[in-house]
Amino acid sequence: MMFKRLIHIDHHSNESLQSQIRRNIVEGILIGSFLSGMKLPSSRKLAKQLNVSRNTVVLVYQSLLDEGYIVTKERSGIYVNHDIHQGRVSLNNVLTVNNHDNQPSEHHSQYRFKGALSTTSETSCPPNWRKYSFPFIDGKFDASLYPIREWRDANNKANATCEIYQWSELQGEQDDPMLLDEIRSKILPRRGIQASQTEILITVGTQQALHLITQLFVDNSTCVAVEEPGYPEMRDLLLQKGANLIYQPIDDKGIVINEYLDQCDIIYTTPSHQTPTSITMSMARRDELLKKAHQQDIIIIEDDFEFESNFLGQPHPALRSLDKDNRVIYVSCLSKVLAAGVQIAFIVADSTIINELKKIRKMFMRNPPLTNQRAVAYFLSLGHYDAFMMHLHKVFFERWLELREALNIYLPNCIDTGPIQGGTAYWITGPKQLDGEYLREKAAEQGILIEPVKRYFASSDYPENCFRMGITSIPTDKIRVGVNKLAELIHQLTAEFEEKLTNAKGCLLSHKALQELLPNSALECQMVYGVPCVIELLEDGTMLGRTGGKDNEFDTGRWWIEEGMYYRQWNLWGYGEVKGFYVIMDGDKMKWFDQNYCFVRELDYYKNH
Repeated sequence: MMFKRLIHIDHHSNESLQSQIRRNIVEGILIGSFLSGMKLPSSRKLAKQLNVSRNTVVLVYQSLLDEGYIVTKERSGIYVNHDIHQGRVSLNNVLTVNNHDNQPSEHHSQYRFKGALSTTSETSCPPNWRKYSFPFIDGKFDASLYPIREWRDANNKANATCEIYQWSELQGEQDDPMLLDEIRSKILPRRGIQASQTEILITVGTQQALHLITQLFVDNSTCVAVEEPGYPEMRDLLLQKGANLIYQPIDDKGIVINEYLDQCDIIYTTPSHQTPTSITMSMARRDELLKKAHQQDIIIIEDDFEFESNFLGQPHPALRSLDKDNRVIYVSCLSKVLAAGVQIAFIVADSTIINELKKIRKMFMRNPPLTNQRAVAYFLSLGHYDAFMMHLHKVFFERWLELREALNIYLPNCIDTGPIQGGTAYWITGPKQLDGEYLREKAAEQGILIEPVKRYFASSDYPENCFRMGITSIPTDKIRVGVNKLAELIHQLTAEFEEKLTNAKGCLLSHKALQELLPNSALECQMVYGVPCVIELLEDGTMLGRTGGKDNEFDTGRWWIEEGMYYRQWNLWGYGEVKGFYVIMDGDKMKWFDQNYCFVRELDYYKNH
């Protein structure tokens, strides 16, 4: 009955019984539980011991026989193959030599590391993030988004016999020409980029692409400008190469262009949706950056990792497409939802640069696995990627709008997200008194994950009242509840600094005063995402609302006065809920307080004539 003790069968597992039995036997043979030459029970006996079908065991034995793990001897039975451990070091000898009572080596401190990193990239979330109810973490994805069927289809085609013959015959460090052509003809034109196959290099993800570029262009004599705050992993790569870094600030138009860039050899930037603020670089700023690069002979590394997620208006063309001097090195990848499983990115640059990058890549791994490259090529050629991105864009847009609306409803006068056009995360600035790190810890205790921002800053002088909230990992129907809980926590943590109805500056309006002031008036406020909003209160109780910005929004509703409070209900905005407010007038400013006497929003008041 020894086999029954050594082979564990889980009848509730998704793994088949045949696979479980085979895996257990192979593991037993390889680690020495089943010794070379050991006789194994017959298929009938083993099936009885494990309480499984004999046919299941027969199939397992047949596969192990075909692969050489076991042998049969006529009229004798089944045995572990003597040759299976041939050429291996004896496990007993290894244990004897290396056994030091499992004590840590005293010589570890004497290791002379030459390439160790002093990294600033702390993890943005715990490894068990899926167990949290409200994971507002960017870059993590729920499995339902992954295009399993379509990716399987592309893989099957890439691994057909005729395809294997094709990609296996590629020479040396050559990339799959089918994938190069798909990227050249289908992905790059979306960014306004034209390129030949000789101007494209395939890499194992964006990080390898950036590593190759720094290997080629950066040493301790190189001066590189990076965004502050910015992408910490790129900062680490540059510091490891000994680069002199200039931490260039950003504003609402992107990286700031000034005289400090004159001393740079390279500028690294994330213009589509800046990491980590999601700001899109304006067209004027792009022109200004390219002009500066031309005047000072600067190379630009354009990290275009998130160009697909532009939700308001059309995406701006890539810097590479506007570059007339061929000095922009463009880096991008397939959707981050695919990244974990596929890990395919690409560099677009002058063919001379690509040839040099190929030489460096060859030192590490020649090229990304060709079977993966061909599978991605089919994923693109069959239209799966376009269909997938349309679905993903729809899902992320819904989540992005839901998060924006929830922040605007529950934290209207408490936070600022800045004017962004897309991306998959909001950079949020809270009240000055808010400790973002403490907020993150307390939020996690309530099942809410938000991202700290310290790691994005090179300086220790960073805004402690900021944090990030992403939409890639949380379903739409959980966003509103999660933001509401977070808003309650923020109000608790900043309660002593908030204005209350009992101590607010100004005059509390009575029922009669509200009746006199509100009809035919207009109220102006700022949305958390930076656009103005005007609310008109008509005499007949109709309420009209409109926002400014590129994509004006309009809504209608009704308003009324009841027991000394102003009430309103929108048809669409504010989830269509009825809300009541106490109103205080402070000059031409109107302040709203909720039924718990907590401050909600400040608005400019004026009378329509």
